[in-house]
Amino acid sequence: MNILIVDDSRLARKELADMLADIPNATLVAEAVDVSSAVAAINTYKPDLVLLDIHLPDGDGFDVLEKSDLTPHIIFTTAYEQHALRAFEFNALDYLLKPVTLERLAAAIQKSTNNQNSPTQLSIANTPKTRTDQIFVRDGEQCHFIKLSDLRLINVEGNYVRLYFLQKKALLARSLNYIEERLDPSVFFRANRQQIINMDYIHTIEPWLNDGLIITLQDGTPVEVSRRQAKILKQNLDI
Repeated sequence: MNILIVDDSRLARKELADMLADIPNATLVAEAVDVSSAVAAINTYKPDLVLLDIHLPDGDGFDVLEKSDLTPHIIFTTAYEQHALRAFEFNALDYLLKPVTLERLAAAIQKSTNNQNSPTQLSIANTPKTRTDQIFVRDGEQCHFIKLSDLRLINVEGNYVRLYFLQKKALLARSLNYIEERLDPSVFFRANRQQIINMDYIHTIEPWLNDGLIITLQDGTPVEVSRRQAKILKQNLDI
């Protein structure tokens, strides 16, 4: 497992590096000291796991995730206990309070090893992302690691898009076209100019006005499918 350490403390980086040397199959590929160097390291080395300090000189650990092309697995490391609950709410694999012990670090890395999903890359040149991938979304003070298998609906709201997943929702400062280009079209379908749906969440499909369709999602949300998109959907579903 290739690991990146992100911490502005030289001593903290050395302590983590020394412990990694004693953990089987853990390979340190790079170190970073701030947001900018961390983003560059993630994009360059594509690590499987990042040991990420929350407080950095030019921002915080969540800035790193927001700006990176990849969404790697994350273990937060910090001296500030009050961030623990917030970190787990973002689906971090673990949260290690400094000083980190070898036993605790090894257990956290094992948890990452057991997670079979690979880091998610959202750059346009890469294969569109599907059910098994995840993305990182920062919505104001809230941050989320969203499994795409949990993402059922994407809806335009002004210059933003609203993502609906589990019992939550998040606002993302991207266009619907940007999102569409990065999702697997066999799973995510552009129903109309305003909405993309996860076809795994379709409950019913019925005829609608002007040769369109009306889809009802499993949570009861109705989604109109334009005539043009209805033809594409029927071809995809062989109906």
